[in-house]
Order: sequence, then C-alpha cells, then structure tokens
Amino acid sequence: MLLDGKKLVITGVLTKDSIAAGVARMAQEQGAELLLTSFGRGMRLTERIARSLPTPVDVVELDVTNPEHHRALAAELSTRWGKVDGALHAVGFAPEACLGQEDGVLAAEWDDVATALHVSAYSLKTLAQTVAPLMVDGGSVVGLDFDARQAWPAYDWMGVAKAAL
Repeated sequence: MLLDGKKLVITGVLTKDSIAAGVARMAQEQGAELLLTSFGRGMRLTERIARSLPTPVDVVELDVTNPEHHRALAAELSTRWGKVDGALHAVGFAPEACLGQEDGVLAAEWDDVATALHVSAYSLKTLAQTVAPLMVDGGSVVGLDFDARQAWPAYDWMGVAKAAL
C-alpha cells in the first residue's frame, strides 16, 4: 500500500463529500494513520465524519489563526507519533462581507479581507511551521487551492485568497 505506516494530519474536513474527507478515506485505504483537525462549530461535523471513516480517527482542535492551537497540535503529534509524514491544508474561510456582495471586492473592509487571507492562504505557512519539525524522515505539506483560470461569480475575496495560496 502506497501510504503504509505514514502519519498524516488532515485539515478542512467539514462534509463527507469534501475533497479533504475524500483524501482522508483514500489515505486510510492506502495504509496511512490519520489525525484530523477542526475547531468551533465545525468540530462536531468533523468528528461525525471522523467516526464514519473506514477506521475512526481522532480530531484535534486547530484554529489556524491561533498560535496556541498550533503549539498544542505540535505537542499532541509529538506525543502521539513522534513524527509526521505529511499534512493536507484544505482550509478556507472568508467573512460574509468578502463573498457575493453587490459591489464585489469593493464591498469588503481590510479586517474582513485580512481574515480571508489569513485563514485561506497564510495558514499554509503556519501549518507547515507546526509540522515541519516533526518531519524527521522528510515529508510533504500539500495545499488545496482552486481553478483560477476563470472568474467565479460571488467568490470575490475568497478567489483572491485561494489564488494567493
């Protein structure tokens, strides 16, 4: 099996049909051991999906904008596995003001745009900083973006954030 014995961290599992959930299922089928992350209101959704995987997995709290959560995740991974082989960054969020407004990208103020960029793009860097010290045998951090070759109506600042990723 391609991922036999590999230890993977997967973010962004919120629905059973999400790309992140599909990656989690496939990774398990290929022999990987997983840990999912989530936080806030989405935590229950992620936990439900974690229980429905071929082998149920734990979910650790991670708000990608919270440095304390990153420290706690690193400590958990160090204790649990002592190493990490890979991480999937499948996180994206933009406040309502950044999506589908009549004025498009002109409607959002900087604080909302900053949140969209922080969560959807910059957090790839913070996730990598969290797991890289545990990649003692090498590893990969993979980020999911979107097809930016065309315009996506109402995606507004989220399109910019994911293109930045």
